[in-house]
Amino acid sequence: MNLIHGMLGILACQLVGETLARAAGLPIPGPVLGMLLLFAFLLWHGDPPPALRRVSETLLNYLALLFVPAGVGIMVHFQLIARDWLAISVALVVSTAVTLIATMLALRGMLALRRRRND
Repeated sequence: MNLIHGMLGILACQLVGETLARAAGLPIPGPVLGMLLLFAFLLWHGDPPPALRRVSETLLNYLALLFVPAGVGIMVHFQLIARDWLAISVALVVSTAVTLIATMLALRGMLALRRRRND
């Protein structure tokens, strides 16, 4: 029963995010808004509820299966990828660099916030 409650919590966040995105006409995908809502809930609540922890750990165990469709897509569209390899490579390198910089800045901000709270 715990898995069902945890999954319902995740799906409820996605539903609310999707509803907000469509109702407000936002250019952000609903699942991303739902993830932000779930993140805000976790910040407010502290530790995740046991049901949510259990379902997220179960989903993480099977995360590798989500890469199978991407691998199949690469094999199916290999000619297209071979033709545009330079643009794809540049996009991958730039997006990885931007992600690393954003993560670093977020971590620095969180550490500074934590230091201020402790002082």
